[in-house]
Formats: sequence, C-alpha cells, structure tokens
Amino acid sequence: MERLYAIIFSVLLPFMSIGCLHTNAQELEYALELGAMGGPGFYMGDANLNGFYKNVTMGGGLMGRYNINPRMALKFDIAYGNIKGDASKEKNKFPEAEGREWKFNKPLIDIGCQYEMNFWGYGTGTGYKGSKRLAPYIQAGLGFTVCNKTLTMNIPIGFGVKYKVAPRVNVGLDWTMRFSMSDKLDGIEDPYRIKSGFLKNKDSYSWTMVYLSYDLCPKYRKCNND
Repeated sequence: MERLYAIIFSVLLPFMSIGCLHTNAQELEYALELGAMGGPGFYMGDANLNGFYKNVTMGGGLMGRYNINPRMALKFDIAYGNIKGDASKEKNKFPEAEGREWKFNKPLIDIGCQYEMNFWGYGTGTGYKGSKRLAPYIQAGLGFTVCNKTLTMNIPIGFGVKYKVAPRVNVGLDWTMRFSMSDKLDGIEDPYRIKSGFLKNKDSYSWTMVYLSYDLCPKYRKCNND
C-alpha cells in the first residue's frame, strides 16, 4: 500500500508543481488607485459657442479609482480650475448688450464620479487573463460644479487611455466634456431670453488631464500565495 501511495504521489507531483507555478504567475490585481492630475481646459457657452480649446486655462486635482475588475472601474475626482471668455469678441450679438462688460475669468471646483469601461482587460499582462499594459476606455458619470456662486450638477462624458508603467504605477490621458445644468457659470444668463431645457442653453467645460496614480489594496492575495 505504501508503494502504491508513493507511485501516485510521484505521478501527481509534476502536475501539482505546474499548478503552483501557474498560481504564482497569475497577475496580482489591485482594488484602488490614488493619484494626481493636471492639464488644460476650456469653456463653452454664450461666450464660446463652438470653439474647442479656445481661451484655454489650466486645472489640476486628485483622483481615485475603484477597480471593479480589469475591464470596469469607478473613478472619483476633485479638481480646481478656471473658465474664461469674452463675449464682446464673438460674432454673435446679444440683445440689450450695450454698456455690459461680458468678459470673465472665474474659478471653478468640480467633484465627480465616472464609470469607466476599458476596451480590453487592463494589467501587467503577466497572467492568464490576457490583460494589456495599454488600455483605452470610455467614461460617463455625474458630478457637481461650484462656479460664480452657483452649485449645479454636471454630466461628464469622455474617453481616455491608461498605461501601466510598473505593477503598481499607472499613467494616463483623460478627456471629458462636462455638461452643467446651469447657465450661470459664465455670468451671462439667458442673453436671448430663450427658455432653457435639459442641457439646452447651458454652460459646459472640458478638461484634458494627464495623471499619475499608484495601486493600493491587493485583491486575492491569499489565492496567489503572495
């Protein structure tokens, strides 16, 4: 009987070893990211109807990401910047504009959450899941804007790309257009006296952020024998 056990053990040992090596080679995932971001932004509204990257300002802030899995994440951010413009330089003419100074440069605070969907699994590429170090993504969410003594909700929609420099270090480029629910951010409220609707005749702004983040809170550490 002992000899039979020895034969069985000798047969199973190579497969057990392969299984252990496979487990150790699995990619270690992290639940959280924390980082900093910064980059240019621009405003669109009554003083800029369709000019992308016009009257550019700089902004920056902090970001955190909860990684649901290699394909999906929730990103939280808080950022500070400015919106600026000059309605007197626009081709469109406002009624009752004589004598008004419609040039502005106003500080803005944005707090938001976006749901991200990667085009493919994001990671170091060392595991069996086929993840990639470089992953583009799309995003949408909800947020709040504080500007010109106004607090309003906004809807951020955009896209980005992230790259894993090291197992716990990420860099990325993130673009969003943030559609606010207010026409008061620029101080030019309803100049045509046209009734506003959902996202109609409202102010919006965009940020292009470069970020650097660090991974925290490993997942499945016991399963990976780390």
